[in-house]
Amino acid sequence: MPFPPHCVVSAISRRAGDRQAAARCGHGVYLVVSPRVARGYRRSGRSNRVKTTRPPSVAADPTPRPLDHLALMGARDAPALVDKLGTLDHAGLDEAVGRLAATLRGQGAQPGDRVASWLAKTRLACLLPLACARAGLVHVPVNPLLRRAQVAHILADSGAVLLIAGAGRAATLEPGDRPVATRLLIEEEAGLLEGGAAPLPPSAAAPDDLAAILYTSGSTGRPKGVMLSHANLWLGAISVAHYLRLEADDRTLCVLPLSFDYGQNQLFSIWAAGGCAVPLDYLTPRDVIRAVERHGITTLAGVPPLWLQLAEAAWPGETAAGLRRLTNSGGRLPVPLVRTLRALFPAADLYSMYGLTEAFRSTYLPPDLIDAHPESIGDAIPFAEIMVLRPDGSAAAAGEPGELVHAGPLVARGYWNDPERTTYRFRPAPASARSGGQAVWSGDTVVRGNDGLLRFVGRDDEMIKTAGNRVSPSDVEEAAVASGATGEAVALGVADARLGQAILLVARGDGSAEAALAAHLKADLPGFMQPRRIVWRVDLPRNANGKLDRAALRDAFAQGETA
Repeated sequence: MPFPPHCVVSAISRRAGDRQAAARCGHGVYLVVSPRVARGYRRSGRSNRVKTTRPPSVAADPTPRPLDHLALMGARDAPALVDKLGTLDHAGLDEAVGRLAATLRGQGAQPGDRVASWLAKTRLACLLPLACARAGLVHVPVNPLLRRAQVAHILADSGAVLLIAGAGRAATLEPGDRPVATRLLIEEEAGLLEGGAAPLPPSAAAPDDLAAILYTSGSTGRPKGVMLSHANLWLGAISVAHYLRLEADDRTLCVLPLSFDYGQNQLFSIWAAGGCAVPLDYLTPRDVIRAVERHGITTLAGVPPLWLQLAEAAWPGETAAGLRRLTNSGGRLPVPLVRTLRALFPAADLYSMYGLTEAFRSTYLPPDLIDAHPESIGDAIPFAEIMVLRPDGSAAAAGEPGELVHAGPLVARGYWNDPERTTYRFRPAPASARSGGQAVWSGDTVVRGNDGLLRFVGRDDEMIKTAGNRVSPSDVEEAAVASGATGEAVALGVADARLGQAILLVARGDGSAEAALAAHLKADLPGFMQPRRIVWRVDLPRNANGKLDRAALRDAFAQGETA
């Protein structure tokens, strides 16, 4: 249904950290966007093509609450969690969180203590973030794909008093991996969900109280812990539930690791909307398709490598048609993949998003704009203030590359036990910022167009410097994928005595399409962006969060690996 002619786009909110605009008419609010994007709608006349929908059921309320209060949001008898143990309604979720919180206290954990978990997506793993928050503890989720050496570092660095792990993972730890002060609880033996203690009531945690430490994947070195407060996590849940327009009848299939900020928010945002989470540890794309069918899933979140796998799978038409929304973060979707997903899931809204653990999430592209601007990462999400700054701190002009800087209440408290790196990345917000307080410098280069939308250029530490030119790897990679000769590619800079760095392109495939790929790149890219060499791999490596592991490839070729 198109907008009636009298519908206009107008600014509707001026709250700090929540400055938004919306397309409005007599039928209600249809699309929340930033004021810059609203101006783009006015100039382009696109407002009559905005898909009408009811107002978001979750208001963008900037008042933070304790994280464990997410268990209070849904109708008491509505399903909140469906897993191998059965269905837990929202009343049961609240009770289970309270009992687990009491059990953790009974294990000797005191307010402020860190509790680490190294688990598959079991019920215990899903409840621990809220239970730790209710007990005044700090949750340290460890990616189940990490190896013992990385886990040992996280335990030592965080000072965790408890490690809750499955028996199989715990058995891989070697002497000395677990600090003496860290007690080990085996999930299958500890009976943590069977405790008879009276449940703790909802907490009264302060907004700035520490709720979690999330360790990054360590692709650029040893994992570092990002400190997240109750306000960070609560407002992140409310923001996402609002702009995704999640409803109480929605079901989210949680396929991403719960140790990943994007993955953890699968739980938080759907519970904020009063909906239902369905955790899934999957082996193949077919496992995901079967789960979508079996559970009536409406919402699916992924990272680009997962979306590529799902796009290549055989989806029954009825199953694909049941999805209401798809979300992507953790890397930009190549334009050909956007087109494929839009064709495969025509009834679903596709949300392209950008974020960093240090500020949870920064931007999203309203799904009504994805067809016209598939390369864009949109503009600020609710409660975020996004700036594009020059090295001297002044605002970059439209079309001028600059560093993305994020201010507002979603910005983390810094790095655990690492004041030096905290000082480098987290600084007082620029004087021009509306939000004040602390801001985080992302290290990512973006460009804001005249339409108000942001485009990702690349990470400063990944830019290739060749013959005096700065080349964004994503430009080369997207050209390679657009050729149709490969579905995935990674561009790297390798040392070259004459150029400084030469471009090496690692592509997925058997190499039979190399001539077609090289011809396409020659026609599509300038000379200084041409790869010196193309290397083919049957599969490209992933890190623990499912993203392409650039660091592993870079290290492999730095050590002399050849095709």
